[in-house]
This record gives sequence, C-alpha cells and structure tokens, in this order.
Amino acid sequence: MRIAIPKETHPGENRVPVVPGTVKKLCLLGAEVTIEPGMGEGSGFTDEQYTEAGASIEPDRNKLFSEAEILLRLRKPTLEEVALMSSGCIHISYLDPFNEHELVRALQKQGVTSISMEMIPRTTRSQKMDALSSQANLAGYVMVLLAATRLPSIFPMMMTPAGTLKPAKVFIIGAGVAGLQAIATAKRLGAKVTAFDTRPVVAEQVRSLGATFLDIDLGDTGETAGGYAKELTAEQIEKQRQAQKDVIADSDVVITTAQVFGRKPPVIVTRDMVEGMRPGSVVVDMAAETGGNVEGSVPNETVEINGVTVIGQANLPNEVCRDASQMYSSNLFNLVEDAWDKESKRFVIDFEHDILPGCIITHGGEVTNETIKNILAGGN
Repeated sequence: MRIAIPKETHPGENRVPVVPGTVKKLCLLGAEVTIEPGMGEGSGFTDEQYTEAGASIEPDRNKLFSEAEILLRLRKPTLEEVALMSSGCIHISYLDPFNEHELVRALQKQGVTSISMEMIPRTTRSQKMDALSSQANLAGYVMVLLAATRLPSIFPMMMTPAGTLKPAKVFIIGAGVAGLQAIATAKRLGAKVTAFDTRPVVAEQVRSLGATFLDIDLGDTGETAGGYAKELTAEQIEKQRQAQKDVIADSDVVITTAQVFGRKPPVIVTRDMVEGMRPGSVVVDMAAETGGNVEGSVPNETVEINGVTVIGQANLPNEVCRDASQMYSSNLFNLVEDAWDKESKRFVIDFEHDILPGCIITHGGEVTNETIKNILAGGN
C-alpha cells in the first residue's frame, strides 16, 4: 500500500508528521513509503535518514498526492490538495471538522476517506493514538518555560548570603493534560503552584504533583464521556472568575489552558483581573489562537497590559518540534498499525472497529461521522 508524506507548508510549522524511525516501522508492515524532498528538515531530519529507513523520494508534489493510497499529514489539506487526491485515498491529519465545513464537503465530494486526529476517542486503548494529548503535554511544558523567560524574577526559593528570594507564585487554570504538565514543570522549577479545574475529580492529581487545588463550588460540573471538561454556564463562569480574582492578583504567573473542544473557549480572566496583577507579572493564554481565555490576549503576539506581559503564542508544541514530531509520528503509526491487515498488507476501514468510526469523517462519498453530519445539516 502506497503511503505518501508531503512536506508541511503552514507558515512557521517545523513539526513533521513522520520521523525516520516510523518510516522503518511502516516499511516493516509491508507499506511502500514515499516522501517529498525536505519533508523532515523543520525538525532536523534529512532525506538521507528517510531513505535509509526505506522511503523513496518524490519531487513532484502533485504526483505524490495523486498516487497516494494513504496520506499521513500534520496539518489539514488545502482545497487544492484535496482535488489532487484519488477517490478512495485515505487522508489522516488534523482536520478541525467542527469548523472546516467546506473542507469536509470537498473531501466527501472527492471520495476521500478522511480521518481526523482530533476525533480519536479518549479511551484507555486509544491513548497511544491520542495526538491531542501528546501535543498538549508538550504545550504545558512550553508555557511554563515561556513564562519563566519573561518573568523578571526566578521560580525557585533561593537562600543566599545576600538574602532569601521567595518562590514565584504560579496559578494554573485547567488541569487537563496541558495543565498537569504545566503544574509538574513549574514545580520542578521550584515555584509555589496553585491550580483550578472545573472537574473536582482531578483535585487529587493536582495535589499528587505537589500543587494546591483551589476549591470553587460551581455546582453541577464534571467531564464529558470523552474526558473533556463540560462547558460551563454563564453564571458558573462568572462565579469562577470572582473566586479566582484574588488568587490571580497575588500570582506572579497565570497560565490558562481552558479549551472547549470544537467551540470558542470561555473568557475566564478578564482585563480588570490582568490589570490587578503586579507589574512584571506574566500571563500565558494557551487558547489565544481560538478565541482566548484571557481578555486582551492576542494570537501569536506578546502584549503588555498595565505592566503585565500577556503571551498569546499559538502552536506551542512547535517550540519543541523534534520531540513533538516524534510523539505525533508515534500516534500516527499506532493508528495505522491498529487497523493494518497483516495478510493483505493494507489499512482496513472497518466501521465495527472500536476506534475508527469515531474519527472517520468522510468515506465512500458520504459524511459518516454522525456529529459532523448533524452540524453540517444544521448549517445548510
């Protein structure tokens, strides 16, 4: 089966979908792997490393797309790229199907089987394929480092002959994968960490990392069947804001990680809260690119509000692109291997599979994912 891996073209994207070690594994499955020249250069992988692993090089990008039976990607395809794909081609990447309606329709019309990495179900068995979690883990680490480099003081307590320096106070909002990694990283750097999440069930995880959990009674909260935090009501968000206001004002660093899958994230840190922080403090908004948790944050920019540095950098895993590529590549391979038939040496689309139906968006000229199908129907 011909697996093609084109070069990522999104501006500033240095991550790559597949690393040389994964190419070797794909070849051992019996796949024929072809890459575009320079595909791995963003993360420091040379064409020679890929060819040594068993890949061939195809300099004609259009041919790469048109002859592929499987396309392994990181970013979603353009409409022009979809038009190059053959009917029956399997395209696996991030797709943002909740918002990219035109793209979903184009994949449907082209007869492409599209698999969305965002839609991998959050089950125990699918953890090794969960790209959202693997990339969020790295994002949590990066956010703390960004804050540490902009804060005009150090994170740990330090006792010196010249006096004692107090540890930085870090407040992390959201204790999902990214938040927990941010807690762990800030603690390793010696900060005094407080965290909050709308799901009381994660309080023990927060405490196990050495942080303090901020208890706020918001009433009925919790998480979805997929493991995501439930969307709060307007009243609950306001109650959360007020309860966090004093903690934010007393913090040197605030990191927000609250995202609602497929929808605009809630604003939980208002401008007056930012203005109430000490000058020199730092805020990192993980959700800035999709709407922002922090009022005043700007996607892909660092701004100053009343002496407070607000970081809205997007694509945080890109800052550690080599490891991010390694993890995403592993996620892709685990998905492919799980649905690979060893006898025919092919990726098998099976709607009785316990993972595939949830992440297949289009197949056989139809939108097969019920959630996305209903969204599209509602938009027509």
